[in-house]
Amino acid sequence: MDILQQMRERAKLNQKRIVLPEGDEPRTLEAADIILRDRLAQLILIGDENRIAQMAQEKGLKHLSDATIFNPKTNPKTKDYAALLYELRKSKGMTEAEAAQKVLDPLYLGCLMIKAGDADGEVAGARGTTADTIRPAFQILKTKPGVGIVSGAFLMFTPAHELGEGGFLVFADCAVNPCPDAQQLAQIAISTAQTARSLGNIEPRVAMLSFSTKGSAKHELIDKVTQATQIAHQMAPELLLDGELQADAALVEKVGKLKAPDSHVAGRANVLVFPDLQAGNIGYKLVERFSGAQAIGPILQGIAAPVNDLSRGCKVDDIVQMIIITANQAIS
Repeated sequence: MDILQQMRERAKLNQKRIVLPEGDEPRTLEAADIILRDRLAQLILIGDENRIAQMAQEKGLKHLSDATIFNPKTNPKTKDYAALLYELRKSKGMTEAEAAQKVLDPLYLGCLMIKAGDADGEVAGARGTTADTIRPAFQILKTKPGVGIVSGAFLMFTPAHELGEGGFLVFADCAVNPCPDAQQLAQIAISTAQTARSLGNIEPRVAMLSFSTKGSAKHELIDKVTQATQIAHQMAPELLLDGELQADAALVEKVGKLKAPDSHVAGRANVLVFPDLQAGNIGYKLVERFSGAQAIGPILQGIAAPVNDLSRGCKVDDIVQMIIITANQAIS
């Protein structure tokens, strides 16, 4: 059974509650219908129930009656969520009146549902920006203990079966942080290892990438990667992680043995941590286009509960897959 099928089966067995703030967005509704048809998760759609019912009828969607629909304008529990938001944000100057207004924003409401224990994860972004999705998560859910940064990972399914874990690798950060410092890069590495373990069900072997391998070049950009490697070792000494490594030394066994013969990661890496967003974003797109790899993501890491962002150009299948991934994050 491949990794995607494993995630699908785990989701089906555990039935996590995933909230979709864009409950009347057409692609989201189609994806929700598929998820409910295949019994992959319980869904909460935020929106007007009459509009959702009308859209479902027009599109011939037969399974949305199994979803919970929450209309913030009419549901009495909205007041409870507003009170929770006020308690969470009053130290930042938020008034009760501001909380009552802000809770009508579905993206804030979705995170409040998770915070209150009424949902296990959220998928949004088909209409809005990444910042719109992440901001409420920062303010309400915050980051995991010991993690001060949110990052974006991609699951890469490549035809190069001799690399990574049978062609499967995890890349980060490819979506969020333009120029992380050494401390942040170390946290990204640990978060990505956790993603590889929880979603890919693999033992992570993490390569901290650079244009140098073990001192073959000297530059302040390399210094950041070596410092990040040291910090990551201190934070997670049990983790198989090494750097700095060039991409070929990280991935190709023959090259790894030549350039870093004492490394337990070189030539065997299945998690690649890029030194900055430029390298990560360019890297995953080159692999995707040149090799025909399937890239799934970005999967947001570091938030205290699963919240994932969609591209505004996403397809229905992308939303389905991200709901399954979010359910798996909630399980782990």
